[in-house]
Amino acid sequence: MAEHYVKITNSDLEDVLNTVWVAGPGAPNPGKLLSGDTTPIDRETALALALDLSRRSTPADGGFCTYQPVVDGGACPWKLDCENCDNFVLSGADLLYWRRKAEQWRSIAENAPDDATADYLHTVFEPTAQAIKGLEQALAALGILDEALTLDLRRPQDYFHRTWSTAFRARDLAALQAPDDTTGQP
Repeated sequence: MAEHYVKITNSDLEDVLNTVWVAGPGAPNPGKLLSGDTTPIDRETALALALDLSRRSTPADGGFCTYQPVVDGGACPWKLDCENCDNFVLSGADLLYWRRKAEQWRSIAENAPDDATADYLHTVFEPTAQAIKGLEQALAALGILDEALTLDLRRPQDYFHRTWSTAFRARDLAALQAPDDTTGQP
């Protein structure tokens, strides 16, 4: 029986991790795989999927927003309450963020003043825990869970670069032209 090993570079892994999406904590089925099956995919397929997903989403804190009016540059009608929104998804690139958040919730629950409060906190966090578990299962099925845990892909510059490049509507930028500038010359 022949074994095949694939070497994945950081940029390749980043492409793949960004294409692995699961339903967020506010969805009816947190952790449900949304981006296809867990069959390993080649670099070209990962890039094509990433391009498709990037047109249907915009970065949010800890994941992606898929609510099309927001993706197109509109204001969020839910005041950026992403974790409770069913249009919010987690990607493989966000695993470390959510693992840290889970650890934070566990710590808060452990230090609760009584068992009822601790139980309540665990109940509140349960949908998020299900989303994290689904994401981990999808990454494990692709054989890249360990690699995902070694990369912290959600640096502030990654998040804000995309936001800055998509947050301005052309009509808003056109309105910034000085009123007395009719020549279009600098």
